[in-house]
Amino acid sequence: MHPADYSDGTSFDTHYDIEELRSYKYILGEFGVQMLLAVARGAENKNSIQMLSGVPHACIAGRMPVLLNLKLLKQEGEDLFKLTSRGHDFLKCIKECF
Repeated sequence: MHPADYSDGTSFDTHYDIEELRSYKYILGEFGVQMLLAVARGAENKNSIQMLSGVPHACIAGRMPVLLNLKLLKQEGEDLFKLTSRGHDFLKCIKECF
């Protein structure tokens, strides 16, 4: 199978492991998942992520590079973050898989 390319630069191989997405939950921890959920609900910067998720700013600063490297979020500008298609798939997976 060949990966499908998303407009945000990520790709999703339909063979692309549900196990890989599941493992992200353990890599991110509860705070990382809460940050993603906050962005999915409309938070776009670190302050609004903190307000919607309750995650402390120090934890946001520490987990943001991980969320970006896993391509679950993308950064637009200095302090603007958007959920990627892969991030959406991850949230859908943890809702259905756990």
